[in-house]
Order: sequence, then C-alpha cells, then structure tokens
Amino acid sequence: MPPTPPTPLSYGEYLRLPDLLGQLRPLSVPVEHDEVLFITAHQACELWFRQLIAELTDARDRMLAGDGHLPRLRLRRCHVIARLLASQFDVLDTMAPPDFLRFRGVLGRASGSQSAQFHEIELLSGARPRPGREPTLWDGFLAVLAKAGFAVASERERRAALLELAGDREDHAGLWELAEALVEHDQAWAAFRFRHMLTVERQIGRRPGTGGTSGAAHLADRLRDRFYPELWELRASLS
Repeated sequence: MPPTPPTPLSYGEYLRLPDLLGQLRPLSVPVEHDEVLFITAHQACELWFRQLIAELTDARDRMLAGDGHLPRLRLRRCHVIARLLASQFDVLDTMAPPDFLRFRGVLGRASGSQSAQFHEIELLSGARPRPGREPTLWDGFLAVLAKAGFAVASERERRAALLELAGDREDHAGLWELAEALVEHDQAWAAFRFRHMLTVERQIGRRPGTGGTSGAAHLADRLRDRFYPELWELRASLS
C-alpha cells in the first residue's frame, strides 16, 4: 500500500509562527514602542547568524575535502546575507536616542558582544586562531590549494602560490575566484561590523556598553581585524 500522505500544513504551522512570534517579549512597563523594534532587529540577526553558520560550515567542510566550486556558491550567499544584516541598522537608526534610553535600562548587562553565534562566525571564518581550535575557512582554502599541487606549509610558500594564482588567472580561475570570495566575505563582515559601530555611536555616543565594554570605542578597535590577512597583503606584492 502507498504511504499515507502527511496532513497538509498551514503556513503558520510550517513556520511555527505562534512559537516564533511568542519570543518577542519586551520588558519595559508600560511597553516602549521602540523596544519592540529593538528586539525584532536583534532576533532577526540571530536567525541570519544561524544561516551564516550553516553556509560557512558547509563551505569549510567542502574545501577541506578539496572542493573549490560549491564553497564559492555558499560564500556568495553569505555575502548577500551580510549586506542584509548591515542594512538592518538603517531600521534601528530610525529610533531616536532619547527613545532608546527610555528602555535601555531593562537590558541590564545584556549586550550584542555576548552573541555566541556572532563569535562562532568569526572563529569559523578564521579570526583569532588558537591551538586546538576547530578548522576554519582558511584551513579549507589551504586544503584546496594543496590538492591543486601548491605548497602551503609556510607563509612564504603560500605567498608564492597566491602570486601564481594572481599572475595566471586564466589557468587558475577557480582558485582565484575562491580566494576573492573569501576576501569578499571578509569585506562584507567588516562592513557589517562598521555599520554596527556607527549605530551604537549614534544611539549612545561615548557611553559604555551594557555588557561592560567601552561601547562604540570597543567596536572601533576591531574594525581593522581581518580574517585573511595574507589575502589582503597579497595586494601590495602585485606588479
């Protein structure tokens, strides 16, 4: 006998909308209108962070297996998501600083700096490597280069490999495009961080952050961090 078809789901059931929308719980009393906006924007960020982690993890794992094609598609999607995340600050900028201060106190010590998914994205991408860490996108890229026959054990060898890719993009089109996809991921994430810093500065100026950081100054300190410094330094070696 053929299997019984599943009971058709409604739109709300498929997306679990009652559960999802039920997570928006402002704390101000009476509820401040802009607190709802603030929570919505940050919850949306966390949903997109989860998608970024899925895309970046798949890209990394495929590169570690030697695949240089599908990771470019995954990274292209990440570029679009990062730009979407940056654009969400345009919505938050419609909130006047005095209106933010009306409910800022209910945040307590809660801060975006505590986002576990944000930090996972940065570690997965290649930031702040440390002994015993999980493999990163950079490790995956080096695996693809090694599979293509390039020596990658030392920074000098990697520089030579990257210069060869740049000097013969016709023969190494796929590898060059993969390297550029990583640079674009790095650039898109840096733009997101910069946009975040501007919104924080616009809302609270030089006030300290709720999580104990120095606020906008803390975010500004990170703006020059790069996931793939060797790919950026390559530019200075091109002729």
